[in-house]
Amino acid sequence: MLVLDFGAQYAQLIARRVRECRVYSELIPYDTPVADIAAAKPAGLILSGGPRSVNEPGAPSLDPAIFALGVPILGICYGLQVIAKLRGGRVAREELAEYGGTAVQVLEPGALLAGLPTEMSCWMSHGDSVVDIPEGFCVTARSPGLPVAAMEDREAKLYGVQFHPEVRHTVFGQDILKNFLYKVCDLAPTWTTVSIIEEAMERIQAQVGKDRVVCGLSGGVDSAVAALLTYRAVGDQLTCIFVDHGFMRKNEGEQVENTFRRHFHVPLVHVRAQERFLAKLAGVTEPEQKRKLIGEEFIRTFEEESHKLGKAAFLVQGTLYPDVIESGTRDAAKIKSHHNVGGLPEDIDFDLVEPLRMLFKDEVRVVGEELGLPEDMVWRQPFPGPGLAIRIIGEVTEERLRILREADAVLLEEIKQAGYYREVWQSFAVLPAIRSVGVMGDERTYAYPIVVRAVTSDDAMTADWARLPYELLERISNRIINEVPGVNRVVFDISSKPPSTIEWE
Repeated sequence: MLVLDFGAQYAQLIARRVRECRVYSELIPYDTPVADIAAAKPAGLILSGGPRSVNEPGAPSLDPAIFALGVPILGICYGLQVIAKLRGGRVAREELAEYGGTAVQVLEPGALLAGLPTEMSCWMSHGDSVVDIPEGFCVTARSPGLPVAAMEDREAKLYGVQFHPEVRHTVFGQDILKNFLYKVCDLAPTWTTVSIIEEAMERIQAQVGKDRVVCGLSGGVDSAVAALLTYRAVGDQLTCIFVDHGFMRKNEGEQVENTFRRHFHVPLVHVRAQERFLAKLAGVTEPEQKRKLIGEEFIRTFEEESHKLGKAAFLVQGTLYPDVIESGTRDAAKIKSHHNVGGLPEDIDFDLVEPLRMLFKDEVRVVGEELGLPEDMVWRQPFPGPGLAIRIIGEVTEERLRILREADAVLLEEIKQAGYYREVWQSFAVLPAIRSVGVMGDERTYAYPIVVRAVTSDDAMTADWARLPYELLERISNRIINEVPGVNRVVFDISSKPPSTIEWE
Protein backbone atom coordinates (compact mmCIF):
# COMPACT_ATOMS: atom_id res chain seq x y z
CA MET A 1 0.00 0.00 0.00
CA LEU A 2 1.41 3.38 -1.00
CA VAL A 3 0.44 6.47 1.00
CA LEU A 4 0.83 9.71 -0.97
CA ASP A 5 1.91 12.50 1.37
CA PHE A 6 0.39 15.94 0.79
CA GLY A 7 2.39 17.52 3.59
CA ALA A 8 0.41 16.69 6.74
CA GLN A 9 2.77 16.60 9.74
CA TYR A 10 1.30 13.26 10.82
CA ALA A 11 0.74 11.65 7.43
CA GLN A 12 2.97 8.78 8.49
CA LEU A 13 0.27 7.72 10.97
CA ILE A 14 -1.71 6.42 8.00
CA ALA A 15 1.19 4.18 7.00
CA ARG A 16 1.52 3.08 10.61
CA ARG A 17 -2.15 2.13 10.92
CA VAL A 18 -1.96 0.19 7.67
CA ARG A 19 0.99 -1.76 9.06
CA GLU A 20 -1.00 -2.48 12.20
CA CYS A 21 -3.35 -4.31 9.83
CA ARG A 22 -0.28 -6.43 8.86
CA VAL A 23 -0.10 -4.89 5.39
CA TYR A 24 3.18 -3.29 4.35
CA SER A 25 2.95 0.38 3.47
CA GLU A 26 5.27 3.16 2.39
CA LEU A 27 4.93 6.93 2.43
CA ILE A 28 5.86 8.69 -0.84
CA PRO A 29 5.59 12.29 -2.11
CA TYR A 30 2.25 13.19 -3.68
CA ASP A 31 3.93 14.13 -6.97
CA THR A 32 5.86 10.89 -7.42
CA PRO A 33 5.72 10.18 -11.17
CA VAL A 34 2.83 7.92 -12.11
CA ALA A 35 5.26 5.64 -13.95
CA ASP A 36 7.20 5.11 -10.70
CA ILE A 37 4.00 4.37 -8.81
CA ALA A 38 2.94 1.87 -11.45
CA ALA A 39 6.38 0.20 -11.30
CA ALA A 40 5.92 -0.39 -7.56
CA LYS A 41 2.75 -2.41 -8.36
CA PRO A 42 0.75 -1.25 -5.32
CA ALA A 43 -2.51 -2.95 -4.43
CA GLY A 44 -3.97 0.47 -3.67
CA LEU A 45 -3.22 4.09 -2.88
CA ILE A 46 -4.14 6.29 0.07
CA LEU A 47 -4.04 10.08 -0.26
CA SER A 48 -3.14 11.87 3.00
CA GLY A 49 -4.45 15.07 4.47
CA GLY A 50 -2.57 18.33 4.02
CA PRO A 51 -2.33 21.90 5.32
CA ARG A 52 -3.36 23.70 2.09
CA SER A 53 -6.64 24.42 0.36
CA VAL A 54 -7.17 22.61 -2.95
CA ASN A 55 -8.46 25.92 -4.32
CA GLU A 56 -5.25 27.84 -3.63
CA PRO A 57 -3.05 28.67 -6.61
CA GLY A 58 -0.25 26.13 -6.75
CA ALA A 59 -1.87 23.80 -4.21
CA PRO A 60 -0.59 20.20 -4.29
CA SER A 61 -2.56 17.99 -6.63
CA LEU A 62 -2.34 14.70 -8.52
CA ASP A 63 -1.48 13.78 -12.05
CA PRO A 64 -4.93 12.69 -13.32
CA ALA A 65 -3.19 9.78 -15.08
CA ILE A 66 -3.07 8.11 -11.67
CA PHE A 67 -6.75 7.22 -12.04
CA ALA A 68 -5.89 5.14 -15.10
CA LEU A 69 -3.79 2.74 -12.99
CA GLY A 70 -6.98 0.94 -12.07
CA VAL A 71 -6.06 0.43 -8.41
CA PRO A 72 -8.39 1.48 -5.58
CA ILE A 73 -7.71 4.95 -4.16
CA LEU A 74 -8.78 6.22 -0.74
CA GLY A 75 -8.63 9.96 -0.09
CA ILE A 76 -8.48 11.24 3.49
CA CYS A 77 -9.47 14.88 4.23
CA TYR A 78 -7.38 16.88 1.72
CA GLY A 79 -7.04 13.66 -0.29
CA LEU A 80 -10.82 13.40 -0.56
CA GLN A 81 -10.98 16.99 -1.78
CA VAL A 82 -8.28 16.37 -4.40
CA ILE A 83 -10.28 13.44 -5.78
CA ALA A 84 -13.49 15.47 -5.78
CA LYS A 85 -11.94 18.42 -7.61
CA LEU A 86 -10.09 16.35 -10.22
CA ARG A 87 -13.22 14.29 -10.98
CA GLY A 88 -15.43 17.37 -11.57
CA GLY A 89 -16.86 17.99 -8.10
CA ARG A 90 -16.77 21.26 -6.19
CA VAL A 91 -14.83 22.06 -3.02
CA ALA A 92 -15.52 25.26 -1.07
CA ARG A 93 -14.91 26.86 2.30
CA GLU A 94 -18.17 26.82 4.20
CA GLU A 95 -19.01 29.03 7.18
CA LEU A 96 -18.82 26.08 9.56
CA ALA A 97 -15.42 24.38 9.76
CA GLU A 98 -15.10 21.22 11.84
CA TYR A 99 -12.29 20.45 14.29
CA GLY A 100 -12.25 17.64 16.85
CA GLY A 101 -14.67 14.83 17.62
CA THR A 102 -17.78 14.90 15.41
CA ALA A 103 -20.80 12.60 15.17
CA VAL A 104 -20.93 11.11 11.67
CA GLN A 105 -24.12 9.52 10.35
CA VAL A 106 -23.79 6.63 7.90
CA LEU A 107 -26.33 7.04 5.08
CA GLU A 108 -25.27 4.01 3.07
CA PRO A 109 -22.56 1.52 4.17
CA GLY A 110 -21.10 0.97 0.73
CA ALA A 111 -17.77 -0.85 0.73
CA LEU A 112 -15.86 1.43 3.10
CA LEU A 113 -18.34 1.68 5.98
CA ALA A 114 -19.77 -1.84 5.78
CA GLY A 115 -20.41 -3.47 9.14
CA LEU A 116 -20.07 -0.21 11.10
CA PRO A 117 -22.67 1.52 13.31
CA THR A 118 -25.05 3.96 11.68
CA GLU A 119 -23.60 6.74 13.85
CA MET A 120 -20.01 7.01 15.04
CA SER A 121 -17.61 9.55 16.50
CA CYS A 122 -14.93 10.66 14.02
CA TRP A 123 -12.07 13.15 14.19
CA MET A 124 -12.45 16.15 11.87
CA SER A 125 -9.87 18.83 11.06
CA HIS A 126 -10.81 20.84 7.96
CA GLY A 127 -11.92 24.22 6.68
CA ASP A 128 -12.84 23.29 3.09
CA SER A 129 -15.57 20.79 2.29
CA VAL A 130 -16.88 18.91 -0.73
CA VAL A 131 -20.14 20.68 -1.57
CA ASP A 132 -20.92 19.02 -4.95
CA ILE A 133 -19.85 15.41 -5.51
CA PRO A 134 -18.50 14.29 -8.90
CA GLU A 135 -20.59 12.29 -11.32
CA GLY A 136 -20.63 8.57 -10.47
CA PHE A 137 -20.13 9.09 -6.73
CA CYS A 138 -22.63 8.53 -3.95
CA VAL A 139 -22.56 10.08 -0.49
CA THR A 140 -22.23 7.38 2.18
CA ALA A 141 -21.95 9.53 5.33
CA ARG A 142 -22.62 13.06 6.57
CA SER A 143 -22.18 15.08 9.76
CA PRO A 144 -24.34 17.84 11.29
CA GLY A 145 -22.33 20.53 9.50
CA LEU A 146 -21.06 18.56 6.51
CA PRO A 147 -23.15 17.12 3.66
CA VAL A 148 -20.27 14.89 2.45
CA ALA A 149 -18.38 13.11 5.24
CA ALA A 150 -17.70 10.10 3.02
CA MET A 151 -18.27 9.25 -0.64
CA GLU A 152 -17.38 6.52 -3.08
CA ASP A 153 -17.52 5.50 -6.72
CA ARG A 154 -17.25 1.72 -6.58
CA GLU A 155 -17.04 1.31 -10.34
CA ALA A 156 -14.06 3.67 -10.56
CA LYS A 157 -12.62 2.27 -7.29
CA LEU A 158 -12.46 5.75 -5.75
CA TYR A 159 -13.25 6.30 -2.08
CA GLY A 160 -12.96 9.25 0.29
CA VAL A 161 -13.60 10.35 3.86
CA GLN A 162 -13.45 13.91 5.20
CA PHE A 163 -12.52 12.71 8.69
CA HIS A 164 -9.28 11.04 9.81
CA PRO A 165 -9.55 7.25 10.29
CA GLU A 166 -5.83 7.07 11.18
CA VAL A 167 -6.40 9.06 14.39
CA ARG A 168 -7.36 7.06 17.49
CA HIS A 169 -10.20 9.48 18.25
CA THR A 170 -12.04 8.07 15.23
CA VAL A 171 -13.48 5.10 17.09
CA PHE A 172 -13.95 2.79 14.09
CA GLY A 173 -11.07 4.22 12.05
CA GLN A 174 -9.11 0.99 11.98
CA ASP A 175 -12.18 -0.91 10.81
CA ILE A 176 -12.57 1.54 7.92
CA LEU A 177 -8.95 0.99 6.91
CA LYS A 178 -9.41 -2.79 7.15
CA ASN A 179 -12.45 -2.58 4.87
CA PHE A 180 -10.36 -0.71 2.33
CA LEU A 181 -7.35 -3.01 2.61
CA TYR A 182 -9.03 -6.40 2.86
CA LYS A 183 -12.33 -5.98 1.01
CA VAL A 184 -11.66 -3.25 -1.54
CA CYS A 185 -7.98 -3.96 -2.30
CA ASP A 186 -8.23 -7.72 -1.63
CA LEU A 187 -5.08 -7.74 0.51
CA ALA A 188 -4.27 -10.32 3.18
CA PRO A 189 -2.65 -9.57 6.58
CA THR A 190 0.66 -11.31 5.80
CA TRP A 191 3.29 -8.70 6.80
CA THR A 192 4.85 -10.22 9.93
CA THR A 193 7.97 -9.87 12.05
CA VAL A 194 9.59 -12.77 10.23
CA SER A 195 8.97 -11.13 6.86
CA ILE A 196 10.38 -7.82 8.16
CA ILE A 197 13.60 -9.55 9.23
CA GLU A 198 13.96 -11.54 6.02
CA GLU A 199 13.35 -8.49 3.80
CA ALA A 200 15.77 -6.33 5.83
CA MET A 201 18.51 -8.95 5.59
CA GLU A 202 18.06 -9.26 1.84
CA ARG A 203 18.32 -5.48 1.41
CA ILE A 204 21.45 -5.32 3.56
CA GLN A 205 23.14 -8.13 1.64
CA ALA A 206 22.26 -6.56 -1.71
CA GLN A 207 23.56 -3.15 -0.60
CA VAL A 208 26.90 -4.05 1.03
CA GLY A 209 27.98 -7.10 -0.96
CA LYS A 210 31.36 -8.25 0.39
CA ASP A 211 32.49 -4.86 1.74
CA ARG A 212 33.35 -4.11 5.34
CA VAL A 213 30.67 -2.47 7.48
CA VAL A 214 30.75 -0.50 10.73
CA CYS A 215 27.73 0.15 12.93
CA GLY A 216 27.24 3.16 15.17
CA LEU A 217 26.10 1.42 18.33
CA SER A 218 24.53 3.66 20.98
CA GLY A 219 23.03 1.09 23.33
CA GLY A 220 19.42 1.90 22.50
CA VAL A 221 17.05 -0.60 20.95
CA ASP A 222 17.21 1.07 17.52
CA SER A 223 20.94 0.77 16.94
CA ALA A 224 21.02 -2.61 18.71
CA VAL A 225 18.38 -4.09 16.38
CA ALA A 226 20.08 -2.53 13.34
CA ALA A 227 23.38 -4.07 14.45
CA LEU A 228 21.93 -7.55 14.99
CA LEU A 229 20.05 -7.49 11.69
CA THR A 230 23.25 -6.54 9.90
CA TYR A 231 25.33 -9.12 11.78
CA ARG A 232 22.82 -11.83 10.88
CA ALA A 233 22.98 -10.68 7.24
CA VAL A 234 26.76 -10.26 6.76
CA GLY A 235 28.45 -11.84 9.80
CA ASP A 236 32.01 -10.77 10.53
CA GLN A 237 31.99 -8.18 7.75
CA LEU A 238 30.44 -6.04 10.50
CA THR A 239 32.25 -4.34 13.36
CA CYS A 240 30.21 -2.36 15.87
CA ILE A 241 31.75 0.88 17.11
CA PHE A 242 30.36 2.05 20.41
CA VAL A 243 31.36 5.68 20.89
CA ASP A 244 30.97 6.50 24.56
CA HIS A 245 30.71 10.28 24.27
CA GLY A 246 30.27 10.70 28.00
CA PHE A 247 26.61 11.66 27.64
CA MET A 248 25.22 8.21 28.47
CA ARG A 249 23.12 7.47 31.52
CA LYS A 250 24.58 5.80 34.57
CA ASN A 251 26.33 2.45 33.86
CA GLU A 252 24.95 2.23 30.30
CA GLY A 253 28.36 1.90 28.65
CA GLU A 254 29.12 -1.30 30.57
CA GLN A 255 25.69 -2.72 29.76
CA VAL A 256 26.17 -2.17 26.03
CA GLU A 257 29.59 -3.79 26.00
CA ASN A 258 28.45 -6.81 28.02
CA THR A 259 25.39 -7.42 25.86
CA PHE A 260 27.14 -7.34 22.50
CA ARG A 261 30.55 -8.74 23.35
CA ARG A 262 29.47 -11.54 25.67
CA HIS A 263 25.85 -12.30 24.77
CA PHE A 264 25.93 -12.02 20.96
CA HIS A 265 29.72 -12.21 20.34
CA VAL A 266 29.47 -9.37 17.83
CA PRO A 267 32.85 -7.74 17.00
CA LEU A 268 32.89 -4.53 19.05
CA VAL A 269 35.21 -1.54 19.46
CA HIS A 270 34.53 0.57 22.56
CA VAL A 271 35.75 4.14 22.04
CA ARG A 272 35.91 6.27 25.19
CA ALA A 273 35.65 9.83 23.90
CA GLN A 274 34.15 12.01 26.64
CA GLU A 275 36.94 14.59 26.64
CA ARG A 276 36.78 14.91 22.86
CA PHE A 277 33.04 15.57 22.80
CA LEU A 278 33.07 17.90 25.80
CA ALA A 279 35.77 20.00 24.14
CA LYS A 280 33.66 20.19 20.97
CA LEU A 281 30.65 21.50 22.92
CA ALA A 282 32.55 24.01 25.05
CA GLY A 283 30.62 27.27 25.09
CA VAL A 284 27.79 25.91 22.88
CA THR A 285 24.24 26.54 24.10
CA GLU A 286 22.07 26.45 20.95
CA PRO A 287 20.38 23.02 20.65
CA GLU A 288 20.56 22.63 16.87
CA GLN A 289 24.28 23.45 16.98
CA LYS A 290 24.76 20.85 19.72
CA ARG A 291 23.06 18.17 17.64
CA LYS A 292 25.03 18.97 14.51
CA LEU A 293 28.37 19.09 16.35
CA ILE A 294 27.66 15.77 18.06
CA GLY A 295 26.50 14.21 14.77
CA GLU A 296 29.65 15.35 12.98
CA GLU A 297 31.94 14.20 15.78
CA PHE A 298 30.26 10.78 15.72
CA ILE A 299 31.00 10.47 12.03
CA ARG A 300 34.60 11.64 12.38
CA THR A 301 35.14 9.12 15.16
CA PHE A 302 33.64 6.34 13.05
CA GLU A 303 35.86 7.31 10.15
CA GLU A 304 38.99 7.22 12.30
CA GLU A 305 38.11 3.89 13.86
CA SER A 306 37.11 2.32 10.56
CA HIS A 307 40.45 3.30 9.04
CA LYS A 308 42.16 1.46 11.89
CA LEU A 309 40.08 -1.61 11.05
CA GLY A 310 40.80 -1.42 7.32
CA LYS A 311 38.51 1.14 5.66
CA ALA A 312 34.84 0.27 5.88
CA ALA A 313 32.62 1.40 3.01
CA PHE A 314 29.31 1.37 4.92
CA LEU A 315 27.97 2.77 8.17
CA VAL A 316 24.90 1.15 9.79
CA GLN A 317 22.59 3.44 11.76
CA GLY A 318 19.41 2.83 13.74
CA THR A 319 17.45 5.60 12.01
CA LEU A 320 13.68 5.28 12.45
CA TYR A 321 10.90 6.84 10.43
CA PRO A 322 9.91 9.40 13.12
CA ASP A 323 13.56 10.60 13.08
CA VAL A 324 13.27 11.27 9.36
CA ILE A 325 9.94 13.10 9.70
CA GLU A 326 11.06 15.34 12.58
CA SER A 327 14.29 16.19 10.81
CA GLY A 328 12.19 17.57 7.96
CA THR A 329 10.99 16.15 4.66
CA ARG A 330 10.18 18.03 1.50
CA ASP A 331 6.52 18.42 2.45
CA ALA A 332 6.72 18.45 6.26
CA ALA A 333 8.31 21.14 8.40
CA LYS A 334 11.49 20.44 10.34
CA ILE A 335 10.89 20.15 14.09
CA LYS A 336 14.50 19.38 15.07
CA SER A 337 17.52 17.70 13.54
CA HIS A 338 18.29 14.17 14.66
CA HIS A 339 21.99 13.43 14.93
CA ASN A 340 21.66 10.48 12.57
CA VAL A 341 19.53 12.29 9.97
CA GLY A 342 19.52 16.08 9.82
CA GLY A 343 22.63 16.32 11.98
CA LEU A 344 24.95 14.44 9.62
CA PRO A 345 27.74 16.40 7.95
CA GLU A 346 27.64 16.80 4.17
CA ASP A 347 31.08 15.30 3.58
CA ILE A 348 30.41 11.88 5.08
CA ASP A 349 32.95 9.17 4.21
CA PHE A 350 30.46 6.26 4.23
CA ASP A 351 27.42 4.99 2.40
CA LEU A 352 24.64 4.66 4.99
CA VAL A 353 22.86 1.39 5.76
CA GLU A 354 19.58 2.10 7.55
CA PRO A 355 17.57 -1.14 7.84
CA LEU A 356 15.01 0.41 10.20
CA ARG A 357 14.47 3.69 8.36
CA MET A 358 10.84 2.93 7.53
CA LEU A 359 9.92 1.32 10.88
CA PHE A 360 8.27 2.73 13.97
CA LYS A 361 9.52 2.16 17.50
CA ASP A 362 6.98 -0.52 18.42
CA GLU A 363 7.82 -2.46 15.24
CA VAL A 364 11.53 -2.27 16.12
CA ARG A 365 10.85 -3.65 19.61
CA VAL A 366 9.00 -6.64 18.18
CA VAL A 367 11.89 -7.30 15.78
CA GLY A 368 14.32 -7.00 18.71
CA GLU A 369 12.42 -9.64 20.67
CA GLU A 370 12.46 -11.94 17.64
CA LEU A 371 16.24 -11.46 17.34
CA GLY A 372 16.75 -12.38 21.00
CA LEU A 373 17.75 -9.02 22.49
CA PRO A 374 17.53 -8.94 26.31
CA GLU A 375 14.25 -7.57 27.62
CA ASP A 376 15.87 -4.63 29.42
CA MET A 377 17.39 -3.47 26.12
CA VAL A 378 14.33 -4.15 23.95
CA TRP A 379 12.09 -2.20 26.30
CA ARG A 380 14.53 0.52 27.24
CA GLN A 381 12.77 3.84 26.96
CA PRO A 382 13.83 5.96 23.97
CA PHE A 383 17.08 7.81 24.56
CA PRO A 384 18.37 10.45 22.13
CA GLY A 385 21.66 9.85 20.32
CA PRO A 386 23.18 13.07 21.70
CA GLY A 387 22.23 11.76 25.14
CA LEU A 388 22.35 13.94 28.23
CA ALA A 389 23.96 16.74 26.20
CA ILE A 390 20.52 17.82 24.94
CA ARG A 391 18.92 17.34 28.35
CA ILE A 392 21.19 20.04 29.74
CA ILE A 393 19.59 23.29 28.64
CA GLY A 394 22.66 25.42 28.16
CA GLU A 395 26.37 24.66 28.02
CA VAL A 396 27.39 21.06 28.75
CA THR A 397 29.98 20.75 31.53
CA GLU A 398 31.36 17.87 33.58
CA GLU A 399 29.63 19.16 36.71
CA ARG A 400 26.23 19.42 35.00
CA LEU A 401 26.63 15.97 33.46
CA ARG A 402 27.39 14.49 36.89
CA ILE A 403 24.34 16.16 38.46
CA LEU A 404 21.98 15.18 35.65
CA ARG A 405 23.28 11.59 35.45
CA GLU A 406 22.73 11.03 39.18
CA ALA A 407 19.31 12.70 39.19
CA ASP A 408 18.20 10.67 36.17
CA ALA A 409 19.34 7.44 37.84
CA VAL A 410 17.24 8.22 40.92
CA LEU A 411 14.22 9.06 38.75
CA LEU A 412 14.43 5.83 36.74
CA GLU A 413 14.94 3.73 39.84
CA GLU A 414 11.77 5.10 41.41
CA ILE A 415 9.79 4.82 38.17
CA LYS A 416 10.79 1.14 37.84
CA GLN A 417 10.08 0.30 41.49
CA ALA A 418 6.63 1.87 41.19
CA GLY A 419 5.86 -0.26 38.10
CA TYR A 420 5.60 2.66 35.68
CA TYR A 421 8.62 2.05 33.45
CA ARG A 422 6.65 0.09 30.84
CA GLU A 423 3.52 2.19 31.39
CA VAL A 424 5.07 5.45 30.16
CA TRP A 425 6.77 6.12 26.82
CA GLN A 426 9.63 8.11 28.33
CA SER A 427 10.61 9.34 31.77
CA PHE A 428 13.76 11.37 32.28
CA ALA A 429 15.40 14.31 34.01
CA VAL A 430 16.30 17.67 32.45
CA LEU A 431 18.79 20.18 33.87
CA PRO A 432 18.25 23.82 32.88
CA ALA A 433 21.50 25.76 33.30
CA ILE A 434 19.98 28.22 35.77
CA ARG A 435 20.16 28.41 39.53
CA SER A 436 17.60 29.32 42.14
CA VAL A 437 17.67 30.13 45.84
CA GLY A 438 16.83 27.43 48.36
CA VAL A 439 17.21 26.64 52.06
CA MET A 440 18.91 23.44 53.21
CA GLY A 441 19.98 22.91 56.82
CA ASP A 442 19.02 26.48 57.76
CA GLU A 443 21.50 27.76 55.18
CA ARG A 444 20.91 29.53 51.88
CA THR A 445 21.61 27.51 48.75
CA TYR A 446 21.97 28.62 45.17
CA ALA A 447 21.68 25.46 43.08
CA TYR A 448 20.21 23.88 39.94
CA PRO A 449 16.63 22.73 39.43
CA ILE A 450 15.81 19.33 37.93
CA VAL A 451 12.82 19.01 35.62
CA VAL A 452 11.06 15.63 35.64
CA ARG A 453 9.53 14.76 32.26
CA ALA A 454 7.26 11.70 31.83
CA VAL A 455 4.96 11.15 28.84
CA THR A 456 2.60 8.57 27.43
CA SER A 457 2.51 7.90 23.69
CA ASP A 458 1.93 5.28 21.00
CA ASP A 459 4.53 6.46 18.50
CA ALA A 460 6.31 9.61 19.78
CA MET A 461 4.61 11.75 17.13
CA THR A 462 2.04 12.86 19.70
CA ALA A 463 2.35 12.53 23.48
CA ASP A 464 0.62 13.50 26.70
CA TRP A 465 2.17 14.11 30.10
CA ALA A 466 1.93 11.07 32.37
CA ARG A 467 -0.36 11.36 35.38
CA LEU A 468 2.11 9.99 37.92
CA PRO A 469 0.87 9.63 41.51
CA TYR A 470 1.73 12.48 43.86
CA GLU A 471 3.34 10.01 46.25
CA LEU A 472 5.75 8.87 43.52
CA LEU A 473 6.59 12.44 42.55
CA GLU A 474 7.20 13.26 46.19
CA ARG A 475 9.65 10.35 46.58
CA ILE A 476 11.48 11.34 43.38
CA SER A 477 11.76 14.95 44.51
CA ASN A 478 12.92 14.13 48.03
CA ARG A 479 15.54 11.66 46.87
CA ILE A 480 16.99 13.89 44.14
CA ILE A 481 17.26 16.91 46.44
CA ASN A 482 18.72 14.87 49.30
CA GLU A 483 21.04 12.60 47.29
CA VAL A 484 22.30 14.73 44.41
CA PRO A 485 24.61 17.59 45.45
CA GLY A 486 23.97 20.76 43.48
CA VAL A 487 20.16 20.42 43.27
CA ASN A 488 17.67 22.26 45.48
CA ARG A 489 14.48 22.18 43.43
CA VAL A 490 12.48 19.58 41.40
CA VAL A 491 9.63 20.50 39.03
CA PHE A 492 7.28 18.36 36.90
CA ASP A 493 6.60 19.14 33.22
CA ILE A 494 2.87 18.92 32.36
CA SER A 495 3.10 19.81 28.65
CA SER A 496 1.73 17.66 25.84
CA LYS A 497 3.09 17.17 22.31
CA PRO A 498 2.04 19.23 20.43
CA PRO A 499 2.57 22.07 21.25
CA SER A 500 5.72 20.97 23.09
CA THR A 501 8.13 18.24 22.03
CA ILE A 502 9.01 15.31 24.27
CA GLU A 503 12.65 16.33 24.65
CA TRP A 504 13.41 19.90 25.69
CA GLU A 505 16.04 20.33 22.98
